[in-house]
Amino acid sequence: MPLSVHLTSKKLISEKEVEVLKKKAEKTLRHLKLHHREVSLVFTDNKHIKKLNTQYLGRSHPTNVLAFSFIKEKSSISKLLGEVIISVEKAKEEAEFYRLDFKNYLFALIIHGLLHLLDYNHEKGYFSPFLMLRNELNLLKKLAFKKGKTEIINFIKRREYMPAKLAVNVDHVATVREARKTYYPDPVHAAVLAELGGADGIVVHLRLDRRHIKERDVRIIKEIIKTKLILEMAIDKELIKFAKEIKPYQVTLVPERVEEITTEGGMNLEGRVDEVKKVVKELNEAGIKVSLFLNPDEKTIKLAKKTSAQIIELHTGMYAEAETEEKREEELNKIEVAARLAKDLGFVVHAGHGLNYENIGPIAAIPQIEEFSIGHSIISRAIFVGIKDAVREMKELILRARG
Repeated sequence: MPLSVHLTSKKLISEKEVEVLKKKAEKTLRHLKLHHREVSLVFTDNKHIKKLNTQYLGRSHPTNVLAFSFIKEKSSISKLLGEVIISVEKAKEEAEFYRLDFKNYLFALIIHGLLHLLDYNHEKGYFSPFLMLRNELNLLKKLAFKKGKTEIINFIKRREYMPAKLAVNVDHVATVREARKTYYPDPVHAAVLAELGGADGIVVHLRLDRRHIKERDVRIIKEIIKTKLILEMAIDKELIKFAKEIKPYQVTLVPERVEEITTEGGMNLEGRVDEVKKVVKELNEAGIKVSLFLNPDEKTIKLAKKTSAQIIELHTGMYAEAETEEKREEELNKIEVAARLAKDLGFVVHAGHGLNYENIGPIAAIPQIEEFSIGHSIISRAIFVGIKDAVREMKELILRARG
């Protein structure tokens, strides 16, 4: 049979609970296309799993789950995939500590162990954690118990971070163009080079006064890039109409004043939740994800939850402009706390504004932030080294901070 279950003590967990979990594990194997392989699932206690940790891994403490893959040890024709060993005792302690439904937490550990049998690894490399996390979340979304399902999914999201992405803003290429009101340099060309340098997305801010990016730029960039287009804009009827026509991957709603040099801060949601919620709904119905550009403020982030937006971009300007080390640390702490809160509330967390090659490190190390939006510093660096290398250098700094 594909799944054999062993229970070292009936005091740990009831046979009924074991049977329910076994059925869930068998469904997981089917989803992983492993119904033809054999897996041993062992439910044990801290004492036994500590002994295994000491003997095989040199760790003198109990862990919640161990997985021993037989893929490499056995021949390719063997049906035996491996063994997953779970300390029910440890799982109960952790589920209680994290205030999670015990059955769902135990099931999440089973999934975690099964993926380890397939050589997925969340402790090595830049992208391995992401790949394992993606599979865990997909399986939990399909198979988790209804009670506490949202909580266990959010917990797993917090436990591992996504690999940091870089979205490059090409506005200031258009700024140079508009200084002479000519046709060059072209932000479309810059967008292509940024992608070649490793950009995960292209950002353009279509301002109310059209001071740099024009509709023409947005249209062509949308058609030509291979990654995603992020359109920054204020809440304006004509801009909303244009966004629905172009259908970028994401719209980031930002505050805007005609007299400002650049965006001066995050959106103020006081008294505007209903207005913003209506815009979010309209854009979502057009198939566009919506991000809100917000200050790292607890009250504002909680208000944002009421708008139904999917993403929050934390404004890092105060951190970037801090003149003393003490002030910089204070602002960094605000961003850390805000990122954790936003993640706990279910938002995808981005960050941007004023980030450069000197200050990106501490911000990039915050695990809850999945993407950074950077423009001015990259375009400035590109004057000397070219756009591809400027993007590549920034992305390397981000990945290094996370690695």
